[in-house]
Amino acid sequence: MSNITSLADITRVHAQNQPDKVAMIFEGREWTYAELDRESSQVANALVAAGVGPQDRVAHLDKNGPEYFSYLFGASKINAVGVAVNWRLAAPEMEYILNHAGAKVLLIGEEFLEHYEQMNLETVSTVVVVGNAGSHVDYPTWISSANDDDPNVEVGWTDTSYQLYTSGTTGLPKGVELTNRNFFEMLPAASEEWYFDTDSVNLVAMPLFHIAGSGWGVVGLYNGGTNVLLREADLVELLRLIEAYEITNALLVPAILQFLLITPGAQETDFSSLRCMVYGASPITEEVLAGSMSLMGCKFVQAYGLTETTGGVTILRAEDHDPGGPKSHLLRSAGQVWGDVELRIVDPETGDDLGDSEVGEIWVKTIQNLKSYWNDPAATDEAYPEGIDEDGRGWFRTGDAGYTEQGFLFIHDRVKDMIISGGENIYPAEVENVLMAHPEIADVAVIGVPDEKWGETVKAVITPAAESDPDEAALIEYCRENLAHYKCPTSIDRLDLIPRNPAGKILKTELRKPYWEGQERAVN
Repeated sequence: MSNITSLADITRVHAQNQPDKVAMIFEGREWTYAELDRESSQVANALVAAGVGPQDRVAHLDKNGPEYFSYLFGASKINAVGVAVNWRLAAPEMEYILNHAGAKVLLIGEEFLEHYEQMNLETVSTVVVVGNAGSHVDYPTWISSANDDDPNVEVGWTDTSYQLYTSGTTGLPKGVELTNRNFFEMLPAASEEWYFDTDSVNLVAMPLFHIAGSGWGVVGLYNGGTNVLLREADLVELLRLIEAYEITNALLVPAILQFLLITPGAQETDFSSLRCMVYGASPITEEVLAGSMSLMGCKFVQAYGLTETTGGVTILRAEDHDPGGPKSHLLRSAGQVWGDVELRIVDPETGDDLGDSEVGEIWVKTIQNLKSYWNDPAATDEAYPEGIDEDGRGWFRTGDAGYTEQGFLFIHDRVKDMIISGGENIYPAEVENVLMAHPEIADVAVIGVPDEKWGETVKAVITPAAESDPDEAALIEYCRENLAHYKCPTSIDRLDLIPRNPAGKILKTELRKPYWEGQERAVN
């Protein structure tokens, strides 16, 4: 697919080579590559009529749907930039992103018009609605007003094609600028690693405002396969789609895999069409991984990466998944670098490189690294402390803590989630892994809370398994059997549901809040 060098080229190339191939399926409807190409050209011309020019931002705010892709490819055809907005946010947070991006056109789902009414948008001049539009224009009417000639605007290799906002678990969201080069220099290798080809039937189940949703959808279409879209994470429907469309490739976050294992009908689902299940975006416990592998019986591949790295920068390949076998310790790793990726483990205090098995901040150098944070030179400089070379590469600080062992990366935690108790560094992921192996625990988050003696101490917040009532003292004792005592929880609280962001990451900031109220700062 070397002739694909922009998002726009995806529909152009496949519409020419396989016009009648089904590109996309959504709720029983199908779009061929010819139809997707034609519709995206209509979008492009409608955007031009709305005053959108090269590198202008156009935004999408809706649950997963086919319009997202025709809009994204249409924007690319005029060298505009698609901005996907998290629909789970509150109206003021959505407003911040739309204004920060300077979006000119907003494509919005009918169910989010109430949010729109609460927003004061500074740059949006056109609002197009998927569904019942009220006083606005609806999507079919809007595109039918435009012709379907491809505008063929020149698109630069290093032009921004895509702007996603970081989840903002700390501070305000940042706009991550990803280029055509970020995607298309990496996709040939990624497609091979993830077992994609023209015959792939790809399940797009993660939210499209996330790289694990939209980026994953791009992989399927880049290869000329068929994307099957799931509007939102309905697990029963997800299982039905796998069987009904004979899904070959899928990406799910660990939280979804965890819940699938206990979803009615999962054990009876026919997974035989699946070639490969890619998982990532948050830590996974060995129990969930082994259970999922046993349930689905296909290859499992882990990807570790960030929005800022256009997705995966390390990969734990299928042959390194060996529950109960001699390589089972690798299941705790995030795999090895691949493609052009280079990795360093750096002491965040001194900036010195660390050796094998020493925990520090993970720094990454690759062509996949973001161009910059939109309109935020200070954040960009902080992310690239040594700058960017003439080839567009630089060492990017991930903010994640980890170590390497024999070429494999092990993630410890977010640097900022580290608990320091009595001068000892404690990484919550380690404690969470131990607790998740306990049969009476369904979910767990570990945080640091204030302590007079040690500064901070470890607290576990658990969701008990169904019909279980675990004893606090017994759980602490269980941890002490598996971990150094200083790492073990000194108290355990219960929650019906542990709060997570759409990527499945636990919202530690939210969990910590009540315990740190009245304290001068949130670490001791």
